[in-house]
Amino acid sequence: MKADARRDMRIIDLSVPLLPNPSPLSKVEIQYVDHKEGGRLISSVLGLKQADFPEGNCAASENIALTSHSGTHLDAPWHFWPTSEGKPARTIDQVPLEWLYGDGVVLDFTYKAAGEEISVEDVEKALQQIVYQLVPFDIVLIMTGASKFYGQPDYARRHPGVSREATLWLIDRGIKVMGIDAWGWDKPIDAALEDFRRGDKGKLWAAHFAGKEKEYCHLENLAHLEEIPRPHGFKVAVFPIKIPDASAGWVRAVAIV
Repeated sequence: MKADARRDMRIIDLSVPLLPNPSPLSKVEIQYVDHKEGGRLISSVLGLKQADFPEGNCAASENIALTSHSGTHLDAPWHFWPTSEGKPARTIDQVPLEWLYGDGVVLDFTYKAAGEEISVEDVEKALQQIVYQLVPFDIVLIMTGASKFYGQPDYARRHPGVSREATLWLIDRGIKVMGIDAWGWDKPIDAALEDFRRGDKGKLWAAHFAGKEKEYCHLENLAHLEEIPRPHGFKVAVFPIKIPDASAGWVRAVAIV
């Protein structure tokens, strides 16, 4: 890349940091090993004395315990159901890399209240407002504004969710990867449970289960979508860590403007 092209390029971080989280659904525990402790541990493994290292220091490291659905991550079709479109569902290491880099589209739903659903009509209206028609393999980013609550105890309840019908509508237009700046792609669990207890059992993770019928992936826990200066006309890269046979992988998602 020429120097002038790099000077004109901006890369926007769309990922949240991994934070210690007590939630059983997205638990994160981080043990930090500093240079002194690294010197002690490594010297014992190598049969050396800690004093053999400069000032007793050696490599710092971290021990991390977490689920594949912690932090910014991509859900593979395998997460939604054992099969997709009548075939074995792809795991995260099987998702085509071509799906994971492409033209980005931001749809603004910050006006939606927590617990509400984003419908097909909402998506159509949002596209009309930005004067854009979806192209197959666009990466659609749903902006709710909920990422500002990331790390707070009620974060998982602070977002609207995408409906099953809207998810299928996007897939029908060739969208393979979509994402949201919130804890989950669907409406919050407590809101879905209210629907469930009223007899509407189909609302419980309805958009996730849509992946049984039609193959797609979605990103959760995105951030900083509001920093992207235009709703389309930029690139997005969302390559996940390659975990064999896994239902999801952690992503350092970026927008390239």
